[in-house]
Amino acid sequence: MAGIGAGGGASGVNLVALRSHNAALLLELLRRAGRAGVSRLELAERTGLTPQAVSKITARLREDGLVTEAGRQASTGGKPRTVLRLVPEAGHAVGLQLDRDELRAVLVDLTGAVVGEGRTGLDLGAGSDAVLDVVEAEVRRLVAGAGAGPRGGSGPGPAYSGGSEGRTDGAGTGPVPDAPPPVPPSAPVPSPSPEYAGPGPGPAVLGVGVAMPGPLDHTHGVLHRVTGFPEWDGFPLRNALARRLGVPVVLDKDTNAAALGLAVGGEAGAFAYLHLGTGLGAGLVLGGAVHRGARTGAGEFGHQVIQLDGPSCSCGNRGCIEALCLTAVARGDVDEAARVLGEGAANLVGLLDIDLVLLGGRTVDADPARFVRGVGAVLDALAEREGVSSPVPVRVASGGARAVAEGAAQLLLAPLFGRAEG
Repeated sequence: MAGIGAGGGASGVNLVALRSHNAALLLELLRRAGRAGVSRLELAERTGLTPQAVSKITARLREDGLVTEAGRQASTGGKPRTVLRLVPEAGHAVGLQLDRDELRAVLVDLTGAVVGEGRTGLDLGAGSDAVLDVVEAEVRRLVAGAGAGPRGGSGPGPAYSGGSEGRTDGAGTGPVPDAPPPVPPSAPVPSPSPEYAGPGPGPAVLGVGVAMPGPLDHTHGVLHRVTGFPEWDGFPLRNALARRLGVPVVLDKDTNAAALGLAVGGEAGAFAYLHLGTGLGAGLVLGGAVHRGARTGAGEFGHQVIQLDGPSCSCGNRGCIEALCLTAVARGDVDEAARVLGEGAANLVGLLDIDLVLLGGRTVDADPARFVRGVGAVLDALAEREGVSSPVPVRVASGGARAVAEGAAQLLLAPLFGRAEG
């Protein structure tokens, strides 16, 4: 199977440049500067690098098509300084949210701006082959659709060639079967080759980020007993999807992906993102980084028991916050669901001393004001009991219905700009 995405406009991206920590620092500053750009001297001053080092790195980034000149600054007595800016269209990432009943996909450029999106039905219980068929078709449709319009430039674009280095399945030298056999977690997967170049239409795709309900193993890309779908236990989703698409794939929990996207987007401090949709989970950002725990087990927020002998939960326990919230929602008692969610949030505040609680997910999105009010009331009461003058604030997370999918794309992009926790 040919890899997704190929050049139609920008020059090839040399990912060797992106492996440099210093290059990542410069790219992040250029990303933040936007179209206004920044001069080489300013880059040197802000990073502590020598002007010679900055000139060398930016020259390479320009050759790779990631950076371009954006005019000159007004002179203040000396020679006008040339301004550089990031080229957003030089690379793209696909972000996928696999929910229990639907798939949401986005294609973003290097700045994280969404340039294409899609949504389709998905049955997570239909089996791995059926699910992967839907995912592959949606990714290819999204990439091809985004590449249909006019693009500037000429020549081969920065598409993934298959990355034959380190491969044993031949995926870098030719098509692989549409329905690959089970792939063990230790099997080699596509990794970015030094140059992205290959045939086919569409924008340059650096890789695919996949976000879905846990529990799962982020490090090895393997699913565990996904709540309600134990048949996925042990399935190497990352490797299986990477073989189909021919590009690097990163797998993480939906809540972690959303939390990463929010942090990249500017949310500061220690915060919890609580996602209430078809299930309930939490993404935690502590010390400026996503906190996954030793086994990606952090954030299984929905399965803390707060009512002994309460209603049965799909995880096999009773009285979990998730079961109580969804039961209340099912009977139309949103205020009760918000109160229960607030009790769980209060536990997090007491345990982790976080600065902010953010709410998201389709169930919250259906009545955001009542959820914010209900969770906020519980946290206000907690602050009053503890004699704290300022309770932890609660608000709806930015990003709306695309928050998880956009965060999934950041699983690929964030490390390129120096955020290792991506």
